[in-house]
Amino acid sequence: MSTHHEYDVVVVGKGNAALCAALSAQEQGARVALLEAASEEEAGGNSRFAGGVMRFAYAGVEELNRVADLTPEDIAGSDFFTNTTDEFFDDLFRLTNFRTDPQLSEILVTQSLDVMTWLRSKGVRFVLNYGRQSALVDGKRKFFGRMPIEVSGGGAGLVQFLDKAATRAGIDIHYATRAKGLIQDGERVAGVHAQQAGRSVDFHARAVVLACGGFEANAEMRTRYLGPGWELAKVRGTRFNQGDGLKMALDLGAAPHGNWSGAHATGWDLNAPEFGDVSVGDQFQKHSYIFGLLINAHGRRFVDEGADFHSFTYAKYGGEVLKQPGQFAWQVFDAKVTKLLRSEYRIKRITKVSAPTLEELATKLEGVDPAAFLDTARAYNAAVKQDVPFDHTVKDGRGTTGITPPKSNWAQALDTPPYDAYATTCGITFTFGGLRINAEDGNVVDVHFKPIQGLYCAGEMVGGLFYFNYPSGTGLVSGAVFGRIAGRGAGQAAAALR
Repeated sequence: MSTHHEYDVVVVGKGNAALCAALSAQEQGARVALLEAASEEEAGGNSRFAGGVMRFAYAGVEELNRVADLTPEDIAGSDFFTNTTDEFFDDLFRLTNFRTDPQLSEILVTQSLDVMTWLRSKGVRFVLNYGRQSALVDGKRKFFGRMPIEVSGGGAGLVQFLDKAATRAGIDIHYATRAKGLIQDGERVAGVHAQQAGRSVDFHARAVVLACGGFEANAEMRTRYLGPGWELAKVRGTRFNQGDGLKMALDLGAAPHGNWSGAHATGWDLNAPEFGDVSVGDQFQKHSYIFGLLINAHGRRFVDEGADFHSFTYAKYGGEVLKQPGQFAWQVFDAKVTKLLRSEYRIKRITKVSAPTLEELATKLEGVDPAAFLDTARAYNAAVKQDVPFDHTVKDGRGTTGITPPKSNWAQALDTPPYDAYATTCGITFTFGGLRINAEDGNVVDVHFKPIQGLYCAGEMVGGLFYFNYPSGTGLVSGAVFGRIAGRGAGQAAAALR
């Protein structure tokens, strides 16, 4: 026997995008419920595991001050550079090989600053991003990654801030409630079938927003869509993103959209657990490879570690690690760059070896051909352009000559002991394939591009934004932009039926 509830808008999920959708729908006067598959202790979706950096368009300090309170000392002592709309577009177009959906990307970029101020109005606190891509240069703080702002407390902090806003707004949250299917009234979506504490529960609504993530935690779907070997990837975030929302929408005839064989995947500690650990958050990641070498089981390099700042390569290099024999790679550094390594290289739960010589290090790189590694390291050392100065705050052009693959920037010989190496594998963050929506209101369309009345989506479930690669810090902003749009669209649709 099933029970049922009545709402104006039901939002499936409880990460950043879902919470933004719920708050936006509530602004339209809707009575809103969130359905979260996880328990209250594990709730928050992938957002809870995110680092919290936010990539949005800004032309200068005035725009940054709309998001975070900058002191006169902050302003006088810092170079924030810019991330103008043109720069944001250029990065997004370049990284997606110009395949990003033009309507979606236009909305993402042009509304990114406004959604940051909207989040602030909901109680989200933003601070300067000192820990990632910033450095003191001649006494001045340079935020060289075009992402000078992050959420206080990271992704977990963002969820906490939005949780409080949802509570203040009177939004109901149903935990341990897994959506199983969509209720239809004729051609209109009119609610959600769910499973709660072993019983069936129906949530009737005038509109439904699906914001429950991609299929990154589903090994079978990863293998089916991303390809053989992807079942072996670690999952960086929540174990609850099983693709349920995508399946129920596709079963209803929704149009798939975007790069269904693509995903955001990074270098991740080799011995990290199968799924994300909230006590560690995103710190199993290893993003300072740009200052060292990536070595596979054959003792060879396989990517240009210095092709660009890690923000523009990390989300695709995890997939490159997965392609290597044994699905692992060692990141190798010498003492010259130790101080430049990010905080995740200093946590307790880490797979690390050290040695006073490269010869001894070679014997400690488990699974690696030691002789081949030494050959690779010596050839690399000889290929470094010694006449170009090293500068980690810009793409310095200090590269290599005569080796394949080249290293384009930040190349320095491995010649200063002690030597450290970190074992990594692939950690998948989220999948790129999703649903096709009307960009203006988040309404899901069917395979004939006809709107499915009453059905909206946001977050990872929006297909068409990311192809092949991803600029860091864009996901949380995208979730907020399209969450707000979908919630507003659903709220207005519900109001029209009242």
